[in-house]
Amino acid sequence: MKFKVFLFALIISSCSQQKETYNDVFRYNEHKNIGSLDPAFAKDNSDIWAINQLFNGLVQMDENLNVQPCIAKNWTISEDALTYSFSLRQDVNFHKHRLFGKDSTRTVKASDFEYSLNRLLDKTIASPGRWTLSKVEAFKALNDSLLQIKLKQPFPAFLGLLTMKYCSVVPKEIVDHYQSDFRSHPIGTGPFKFKRWEENLKLVFRRNNNYFETDNLGSALPYLEAVAITFLPDKQSEFLQFAQGNIDFVSGLDASYKDEILTATGQLREQYTKDVNMIRGPYLNTEYLAFFMDSKVSEMQSKLLRQAINYGFDKQKMMTYLRNGIGIPAYGGFIPKGLPGHNESIGFTFQPDKAKQLVQQFKTETGISNPEITITTTSNYLSFCEYIQRELQKIGITVNVDVIPAATLKDAKANGKLDMFRASWVADYPDAENYLSLYSSKNFAPNGPNYTHFKSDQFDAWYQEAFTITDTKKREALYTKMDSLVMSSAPVVPLFYDEVVRFTRKSVNGLGINPINLLDLKRVKKEQ
Repeated sequence: MKFKVFLFALIISSCSQQKETYNDVFRYNEHKNIGSLDPAFAKDNSDIWAINQLFNGLVQMDENLNVQPCIAKNWTISEDALTYSFSLRQDVNFHKHRLFGKDSTRTVKASDFEYSLNRLLDKTIASPGRWTLSKVEAFKALNDSLLQIKLKQPFPAFLGLLTMKYCSVVPKEIVDHYQSDFRSHPIGTGPFKFKRWEENLKLVFRRNNNYFETDNLGSALPYLEAVAITFLPDKQSEFLQFAQGNIDFVSGLDASYKDEILTATGQLREQYTKDVNMIRGPYLNTEYLAFFMDSKVSEMQSKLLRQAINYGFDKQKMMTYLRNGIGIPAYGGFIPKGLPGHNESIGFTFQPDKAKQLVQQFKTETGISNPEITITTTSNYLSFCEYIQRELQKIGITVNVDVIPAATLKDAKANGKLDMFRASWVADYPDAENYLSLYSSKNFAPNGPNYTHFKSDQFDAWYQEAFTITDTKKREALYTKMDSLVMSSAPVVPLFYDEVVRFTRKSVNGLGINPINLLDLKRVKKEQ
């Protein structure tokens, strides 16, 4: 009898532990797979999300795009805005590993950041994040807790650059031991530590019990016990797992399930409101059509026709029917909503009568009776281009749509082989300068991101001036002027400013959302 009671108690205890463990594990799927857990290669969102759980840098970005302390507890900037001095916390340790010796860990020092930044610059490493230090003259650990970085020229967005995962701190002795295999044996300082990776199947992180950050009440972070990532290769299967309760979160709106979960106006369908939360907000991504300004085609050279195209179709209707209302119609400039410098009043609204008038003026001035354009795109955006095709034909423009592979389009637009093409620009760092760099004449493709070959002496002068302005509000006002100048020449047609949309189970709390779509799990809780 005693044995039966003991056995029953053991079973109840076991079930309770399993339930507790289940509720302490955050589960999500990464359909794009993960290539590396080494922050030097944190190029794609799939890698960045995982790496963000394992590593920290000097500074970090909050959900409002403000730079906050991380391993650096504070910093100073010299009057000439060229020298940054970072004071480090003394309570940050690397995850435990036998190579650290008897204590199995050690404290992060300024020399670790000096090593990590030098590693980014090492050509033999070939890090895609090398460009983040392009404006840096030198850096040096002055002592264990003080790191100094000197710039070649003032760059107000520099702290934002340092929040990128490329600039995370890594331990030299561990990297030296694993070398290229550090990608699958990561040791960092983050809220979670690496546990197991069966490539293409499952990746598991466990709670870092020695993590240095706390919540507002002084409680230790993170709250979760573990993170489990699966690798189902398509978004439809991923959504099915979410609908069945097997994963806790999906990000983005894929055509395979958008109509299943959302109404045409972007609301959750009734069958999901009981179990699912939807959170959405601005995403630093501008989707647009671009004209190649050096094209020999008369339609591309004509400001009248470029403006007519901007006025000629209803972007709100486009978002409702093709994106279920997810995304913000781009009636402002190129700088997206959610980023300082954005202004709703400097772009083009839907004015079909004005568009027809401009087309007629173009015909009169050029003698071209049937203006014709070709939009080059990829299959993912065919529906958008076909919508624009139909709408522009109503104002007197014949539109052809050419669908090519993404890699071919990328190469062709960089080398000036396309007269008009669909593109998008996702912020590398949260400063409007990143978007305006697409219109600096020094950045003509293929040597930079100015794919339109837009050129303006006034714009170039303002672009250089922006680097010297340290007052945030004055710099934002100048950014708006620059964006307005670009839009007056209409080298692009902004389509929409993207939105981050996340679906979570009701049991998930504290996930939040941010305009750079970074996954931060250190404050996430799961309830039964």
